[in-house]
Amino acid sequence: MFAYGSLMWRPDFAHQGSGPARLYGWHRALCVLSTHYRGSPERPGLVLGLDRGGSCVGRVFRVAAADWAGVRAALHARELRTGIYDPRFLPVRLEGGRVVPAYAFVVIRDHPQYWRGPAEGAVRLIRQGRGANGAARDYLASTLAQLEALGVTDRGLRRLLRRVDGAV
Repeated sequence: MFAYGSLMWRPDFAHQGSGPARLYGWHRALCVLSTHYRGSPERPGLVLGLDRGGSCVGRVFRVAAADWAGVRAALHARELRTGIYDPRFLPVRLEGGRVVPAYAFVVIRDHPQYWRGPAEGAVRLIRQGRGANGAARDYLASTLAQLEALGVTDRGLRRLLRRVDGAV
């Protein structure tokens, strides 16, 4: 089994290895209002989700078949707290070209936590967001660092972080 997605820098489960993979038909987007982990109901933060369209590179984790039920249960407890995601198996392409099914969490667009808006709104949400796992700003910076470790440059996210930090 493979798990994929925004778990890149905090998988929190036993795995046998990991590496980069490309997911087609979905892209990484700051489209989820975080009301627990990186924000609160009164002051939500903004975090990434897999939204339809495009493609993106992320990290895939190989999970032993014997561990899958426990890993799946832990992922559901963590990621499905508010029902913003639809867990499903999606095909990802590994570095060598092999395509494997990966368990991913894609956003549900008609969920109240789904967010689409202008960059100014994203900056505001990221600046204000602080929750059980810290600041939304730190989440964005950590995600960028992990993407860069994979050799992925995301100019849009980098530009947004500069705006959050007041550098633009």
